Amino acid sequence: MKPLRLVIGGGIGSGKSQAGGLLAERGFSVLDADRVGHSVLEGDHPVALRVAERWPAAVTGGAIDRRALARIVFHDRDQLAELEAITHPAIRRGIARWARDAGDRPAAVEIPILADLVDDSWLWVVIEAPLELRRKRLRGRGMSEGEIDARLASQPGRGEWLEAADYVVDNVGTREHLARALDDAVARIRTRPRSGR
Repeated sequence: MKPLRLVIGGGIGSGKSQAGGLLAERGFSVLDADRVGHSVLEGDHPVALRVAERWPAAVTGGAIDRRALARIVFHDRDQLAELEAITHPAIRRGIARWARDAGDRPAAVEIPILADLVDDSWLWVVIEAPLELRRKRLRGRGMSEGEIDARLASQPGRGEWLEAADYVVDNVGTREHLARALDDAVARIRTRPRSGR
């Protein structure tokens, strides 16, 4: 039997990280794909060098300033697509290596976008939260209204997330509610034949 592999997806501020933390408490190996994305933008990684050459305005003190890069690409879909074309192959390889290292342990990767970063054996669990609650969480992270609007505009809409989902978990705000909903989804997933999507 193949080990359980889940993608935790959903719009920014939906609660993916909280869901990942709850799964880690339940014995899952959990990875935030953003961490892989950050790692390929550091130092002399070939991806970092390409990005620095393409967007020199996002380089400060010889290193890529991710916030400056975000301000550029999240306001321009073409530049965002260009950045993803450069970074996604390396992120995909990083996730695959991590999943191999997880062995037979159940594993979940938090992915903030609908992208082909895993193979078809992974099941998508989409965390759903009301837009106003998500905006409130993002303001709590120190994001301006303009930054929030740009991030939301660059991401899939609610309908796209729900269409991609194998399972949907409602996150209305309390950790206890999310834990119960997640436990219910994982219980249903474990009874599903493990043939992928």
